[in-house]
Amino acid sequence: MPGPACIAYDSSMSRSAIRILDANANRAREALRVMEDYSRFIVDDADVCARLKSIRHDLRAALDRLGPGVLEANRDVAGDVGTTLKTDAEGNRASVAAVVIAAGKRLGESLRSIEEYLKTMDAGAAAAVESLRYRAYDAEQRLQRRLGTAIAPQWRLCVLITESLCARPWLDVLDAALEGGADCIQLREKNLEDGRLLGRATVVVERCRAAGAASIINDRADVALLVGADGVHLGQSDLPVGHVRRLVGRQLLIGVSTASIAQAEAAAKAGADYCGVGPMFHTTTKDKPQLAGPAYLREYLARVPLPHLAIGGINDRNVGELLDAGVAGVAVSSYVCACDEPAAAVRRLRAALARA
Repeated sequence: MPGPACIAYDSSMSRSAIRILDANANRAREALRVMEDYSRFIVDDADVCARLKSIRHDLRAALDRLGPGVLEANRDVAGDVGTTLKTDAEGNRASVAAVVIAAGKRLGESLRSIEEYLKTMDAGAAAAVESLRYRAYDAEQRLQRRLGTAIAPQWRLCVLITESLCARPWLDVLDAALEGGADCIQLREKNLEDGRLLGRATVVVERCRAAGAASIINDRADVALLVGADGVHLGQSDLPVGHVRRLVGRQLLIGVSTASIAQAEAAAKAGADYCGVGPMFHTTTKDKPQLAGPAYLREYLARVPLPHLAIGGINDRNVGELLDAGVAGVAVSSYVCACDEPAAAVRRLRAALARA
């Protein structure tokens, strides 16, 4: 079978333009490989991985129209004045997310340069690369949804504060929970009017920041943004993760309550940073007719690469079952809020967790 039609290579074709194509083709392929490896080995997303692989192969086919070996024959690494020009940002990446984001931007820029210079040689090849560029934008967006913030820690103990559950004034419970060693506080007030919720959230963030703990606001991404909280936690009936991410970008961690592996995998694919996993045991806080239990926790740990907080009826007597399942972090509400000595309750639970 005949191969793809090639551009006739003659002296009228600018060697400089071909060097530009070669350099950008290398950048694009390298960026695609970085993104493909992330989708394949870190988030296990076969769909995005296949999209990136297809773009890489189709880019090779578009450039093959120049003729076999033309790019490589005109390469001049020794004479390239740009090889020694580096910025500080190029030598440092703050996180895996930063690596993938940089690769995505590099891919789009490279494809645009290839497209523009190909227009001087072959309009058909340039049009093919233009199509690849839009496919790359789509793949980049899909992959970035999987990134979340990529900075979610694995908390050990999160306390959910709801005033109606508190045996003492809610602020006393908050301070006691932090004193006892909670490394995350979630403000969960479903019925407060907006103004009061904003004021309370401001206090929670200030107290958590002073104690070195994370602050999470339940449901309300707008409030979380306004008060500078670390994150927002969503239930299955709240706004979808993708919509919230459009509002908050990477300014907030996004957590999602899940009761099944299907919900957890969907949350991870949508770009959640961590998942609530439960309910583990019977609880009076929420009416949950069906328990997910430690079996779900084991399944989550085996299949979902995100931090977790096991939740639902957990106390210092039953947490051992979760430790046997491999739990790394738990969230509690009534166990601390309804206790006359909330700081002591937090210490008991932390001590039980430390026995793992």
